[in-house]
Amino acid sequence: MLTALAATLLAGVAVPAVATAGSTAVPKAAGGQKRPELQKAIQAMVDSGLAGVQMRVHDQRGEWVGSAGVSKLDETAKPPTDGYFRMGSATKTFTATLVLQLVAEGKIGLDSPAADYLPQFGLDPRITVRMLLQHTSALFDYTGEHYPDGKVVPGIPWQGKEWVDNRFHTYQPEELVRFSLSKPARFAPGTNWSYSNTNYVLARLLIEKITGHSYTEEIKRRIVRPLNLQHTLAPGTSPEIPEPHAHSYYRYQDAGQQKTVDVTRQNPSWISSAGEMISTTQDLHTFFSALLGGKLLPPALLAEMRKPHSTTVPKMGYGLGLQVQKADCGSTVLFHDGGVQGAGTLMYSTPDGSRTMEAAVNYVDGVNAPVGAYQKEVQKLVNTVFCGR
Repeated sequence: MLTALAATLLAGVAVPAVATAGSTAVPKAAGGQKRPELQKAIQAMVDSGLAGVQMRVHDQRGEWVGSAGVSKLDETAKPPTDGYFRMGSATKTFTATLVLQLVAEGKIGLDSPAADYLPQFGLDPRITVRMLLQHTSALFDYTGEHYPDGKVVPGIPWQGKEWVDNRFHTYQPEELVRFSLSKPARFAPGTNWSYSNTNYVLARLLIEKITGHSYTEEIKRRIVRPLNLQHTLAPGTSPEIPEPHAHSYYRYQDAGQQKTVDVTRQNPSWISSAGEMISTTQDLHTFFSALLGGKLLPPALLAEMRKPHSTTVPKMGYGLGLQVQKADCGSTVLFHDGGVQGAGTLMYSTPDGSRTMEAAVNYVDGVNAPVGAYQKEVQKLVNTVFCGR
């Protein structure tokens, strides 16, 4: 069952050689102002059961960076405030941006059938490109599904001992899609909403088909290089992550005993363009600010990205690779969370980009992961940053 904290983060709900995107030199840490309320908020996240947190905030008072907890179990050093991390489903915002850039160029029709571009899969012709980006395609999530009646249909192994033993296995994107298509669709396309990583793997294949280049090459060409994101990469099948970085852990049952292993190194091909990317809080700030500031998409498509579809679960507010929610004080916040085993990402901003928050957490995932406590502390953190309380 999908009971680990990673299941929450994987949904992005409020988680060969390295294909480097720019230099992997250690990024320079930001200088700091004292913001005790922010330090207190991230310490509360650690107290909820996480190992460590690093966070960056930009607002009318300038920039603040800080960290709490530990970078590595059984050691005392805090997580680096300039550290690399696996961003999980925050990758989807990058992937959606690439697709929408191709829409802007007239190479893809947002409301055209996805099958027109990817005929090899025999997709339901009612599924449009828009439905892939907004999770209304009804395609089975290859990481597994929970149904309203309590039924659970497992997907590929990404939890437990089976995943730990095979965490360096390589999956091909086409393999993930065909696994999904071997399962029944959840509903008629466009009539409901269901988060599915399959949608964003198809988006990757769509990008590659239309451009003739790899997903990694297009991420570099269209986003990384124009924005000078020197510490952002799509690693493909490489298990490596540049230094400095905090460590991720996974706890599982083996022959009746609990074991905890360091899973910082893993082959991210299982999550592909739905969650494989690596970045830093500084680069995420640069990316998200540029996106919301209109530097990556024309106004009409940025508006589409930010507009939740009528079938979206209300509390989710999912647009096209971007989510919309209200902080407790009523402020509108745009975001996409993410995570993989033992690592989580928060990427939030006001609509005008005047206030942003990027954070990364590291923790012990799996058995007894602090799911409920983490979710509560994230909401408190959002209120602290965007409501001043």
